[in-house]
Amino acid sequence: MSQAGAFYYVMELLDGYDLERFVRSYGPLEPARVVFWLKQVCHSLREAHDKGLVHRDIKPANLIVCRYGLDYDFIKLLDFGLVSWHAPLVLEDTLVTGSEEIRGTPAFMAPELALQHGPVDGRADLYALGCVAFWLLTGRNVFEGKTAIELIVEHVHAQAPSPSQFSRAPIPDALERIVLACLEKTPDKRPASATALLEQLELCAIEPAWTQRSAEQWWRDRGPR
Repeated sequence: MSQAGAFYYVMELLDGYDLERFVRSYGPLEPARVVFWLKQVCHSLREAHDKGLVHRDIKPANLIVCRYGLDYDFIKLLDFGLVSWHAPLVLEDTLVTGSEEIRGTPAFMAPELALQHGPVDGRADLYALGCVAFWLLTGRNVFEGKTAIELIVEHVHAQAPSPSQFSRAPIPDALERIVLACLEKTPDKRPASATALLEQLELCAIEPAWTQRSAEQWWRDRGPR
C-alpha cells in the first residue's frame, strides 16, 4: 500500500520472449535446446504438482525464455489462472460453460480435460508440455483443426503424428519417444510425473549439447536489446 492508501503490486520485467513468439520469430529450435528448456519446465511443474496444483493451461504463450541475472535461456512458467488445487481433480463441468466458453487452450488440451469427466492430475500438464515440445521442434501444433471443437476431437481421438514428419532437422529417436509418450491419450501411458519426465530428459544426451555458454552466446548475438 502506498502512503496515499492506494493498493499496488510490483511485477517482474522479463527480458525475453514467450515461446510462441520465439518460434514465430526465429523458427523451430535445435533438439538440444528444446531439451534444455523442457527440463526447466519440469522443475517448475514438479514443484507445483508436489503442492497439489495442476496448471491446466501449459502452452508456448505461457512460457517465457529470458535472461535472469547471469543465467541465459531461463524459462519462466506464467499464468496460473486456471490452476486447480488438490490432486487429482475430478472434473464435472470445467471445459465449457453454459455460454460455450472454453476454459483452456484447445491446441494444448489433454484428452481428459477435453472430456470433462474423470480424475485429472499433473499428467494433463505433461500432455500439454508434449504439445509445447512438438511446437518447439516443428513450428506447428500437433493437430491443426480449424475450430476449437475440431481440435478437441483430434486430441481425444486422433493419433499424434511424429514430430520428425514436420521437422527440418533430425530429431533423435530418444527425444521423439519422450514427446510421443507425453502425447499418449491415456494418462497411465505418459510419464508418471514431472520428475519421471525430467529423469528421461536427463538421459536424452544430444550432441552437440546446449549449454549456458551456448545460450549466452545466442543472447549476445541475437537476443533483444
